[in-house]
Amino acid sequence: MTNREHIKKLMDHLQTESNREIHFDEDSIMAAYEEKDNNHQSLSIKILSIFGGMMACLTFLGFIFLFQVFDSPTGAGILGVICIAGSSLISRISGKTIIDTLSVSFFITGFALLGLALSTEGDSIYMVFIVFALCTLFLVQSYILSFISVLIINGSIVAFSQTHDTYSLISAIIIFQTVIITFLFLQEAKIITKNKILSKLYDPVRAGMVFSFIFTLVFSGLASFLHLTEHYYDWIPSVVIMLAILYVVFLLFGTLKVTSTTYKIIIYTLTVLFLLPTLLTPAISGAILIILLSFFVNYRTGLVLAIIALIYFIGRFYYDLGFTLLIKSILLFGSGISFLAIYFFTHKKLTANE
Repeated sequence: MTNREHIKKLMDHLQTESNREIHFDEDSIMAAYEEKDNNHQSLSIKILSIFGGMMACLTFLGFIFLFQVFDSPTGAGILGVICIAGSSLISRISGKTIIDTLSVSFFITGFALLGLALSTEGDSIYMVFIVFALCTLFLVQSYILSFISVLIINGSIVAFSQTHDTYSLISAIIIFQTVIITFLFLQEAKIITKNKILSKLYDPVRAGMVFSFIFTLVFSGLASFLHLTEHYYDWIPSVVIMLAILYVVFLLFGTLKVTSTTYKIIIYTLTVLFLLPTLLTPAISGAILIILLSFFVNYRTGLVLAIIALIYFIGRFYYDLGFTLLIKSILLFGSGISFLAIYFFTHKKLTANE
């Protein structure tokens, strides 16, 4: 749907094909479409807004540093709360790009000041960050601030686990994120039709969870951060991700019209064999899960991001392997053949269904 005529044709088609009478509030539908179209911002604009907000935040922090506001934790905390509340109010009453950039600047600055004020208060900083982020998420319902809030929530939990060297918590976080992301992707229709609030929050929460999931996988892949070979529970996230991948593959069989039992068994077997070498490195299987989910629901942002992440994770996995260059070359060659086979198989199925 790109204009009013397409929306009108779709409503007429639904009324014609339905076995019962359907009534549409055309004025409300058109008004909602026009409002969304007028306030729509591309992903690049949103990223630039966040980047601009971060730069403005650093500039503002440097300015108030000259006035020695940082010498008073209480003053920094109060100013931080004011910035967060002000940015939330500004973002809620206006949806313009320049206003979004301004609100992002104050929002990030507020959390930075709040973090400085609570830096000596131990673990309370993580809980305060999560509470403020949750309040912003549900009360403001702005795309960019909601996206940042999701990142703050996940980042606070990861930072807590890193501070206390609770490696098992990282595994639990990866499992939790895997379940949440799979649920968000596969239950999109039910979520956005549940109520208006969930409909507005769905896109930023999904994007934020995808970014957070990939960031968590990056952290989990750092040997200095998570010693995978020293803890018995490190393979558990990979198993959960593998099960999620197999479930998505099962759903893709219906999309790609794969009915042959032999084909299904072969694909399941190849999938498991391909993922087994990455059992202690959930990053690769996690990126593959995002790729499959994004392909299944046609989510381009997640697909591109996951492909970039997969290239990085495979390169990191290749670098960390204790094999000779010949063995590494054979593994890369085999991986390339596998990906090409998957591409040609899916391309053939999709072409046949067009």
